[in-house]
Parts: sequence; structure tokens; C-alpha cells
Amino acid sequence: MKASDLKKGLVLDIDGRNILIKGLDVQSPSSRSGSTLYKVRGLDLVTRQKYENRFKGDEVVQTVDYGRRGVQFLFQDSDSCTFMDKETFEQYMLNIEDLQEELLYLTEELEGIVAMTADDNILGIELPTTVVLEITDTAPGMKAASASSRTKPATLSTGLVVQVPEYLTTGEHIKVNTGTGEYISRV
Repeated sequence: MKASDLKKGLVLDIDGRNILIKGLDVQSPSSRSGSTLYKVRGLDLVTRQKYENRFKGDEVVQTVDYGRRGVQFLFQDSDSCTFMDKETFEQYMLNIEDLQEELLYLTEELEGIVAMTADDNILGIELPTTVVLEITDTAPGMKAASASSRTKPATLSTGLVVQVPEYLTTGEHIKVNTGTGEYISRV
């Protein structure tokens, strides 16, 4: 597969290591002769170490096929999160350290979570593209604020802080992009 086709959630084979892509940034060339670079942030699925690398758009990288299963987030305790397979009702646990980015979007009612599995072990999860979260703390809404005006920080039910339009108030539900962590719309 070419680096230009990479996306979040794929698993790469880099020198015999299995790397789960957690983030992907595209850097366009600054000159005509330059090529687009794809910066990959990931996690080694065996050692749990962070991984970063850059690939040129036409560079070929090896991907690894893993099982993908729909799961539901059940609960979080002091050091792990528990997920349940939606078909077999089998439960899987992942360490909180392995879910630092995902924790800011996880809620018990969240639909569309996919687990990557191998040999009946859960290796990581992939979130849906967007999630709906409740605003738990923000400055009071301004009635005169227009939809295209300035933004303000809002703390959501999971602890995530995003910039939202000034007219939104505490208690409202908003849609957030899980890839960028940005506000999309009011629900």
C-alpha cells in the first residue's frame, strides 16, 4: 500500500514490528520539486512504545490484516477499560496508558467502536469519526453572538476541552471530530 493511502486504525509492518496508526498528518511540499510527506504517529502493539515516522506519498508500506470486531465500552476502573464484543459478549480489557487519546471520546453509550483483534486478544480500538458529547462547563452563552463569530473553550463530559461558538451553553450536546478534536456542530 502506498503511504498516500494510509489512514488511522491501520496496522503497519515496519521491520517486523506491528504499528497501529493512531494519527496521521499530511505535510504538503513547500517547493515544486518536493513531495508530500505523511507523518505517522502510532503504537507498537507488542512493546506498547510510541512510534513516529515520515513517509513520502509514493513510498510503499506493508500493512497487516487483523480481525475487526464491533465492541461496546462498558466501564473504566483505576488502570484499565473494559469492552464487550457485541456478537459473542466476550469481555476484553485494555490498559488506560494505551487509550490516552481515545479516553477523551469514550462514553458508555458510544456506538461504532471497532476493536482490532488477533488470537482472541484486543490490540487496540478505533473510534467512530464523530462523537456526541455534552458541554459540562463553559462561559455563559451570548444571545447576540452570531454563528460565525468568535469561539470560547468548553469542557465536555469526558474532560475534553474544545473551542465552540460563543452562543453555546452548558448542558448542550455537540458533535466532535475524533480525528482532530474539533467542534463540528450542535446536536
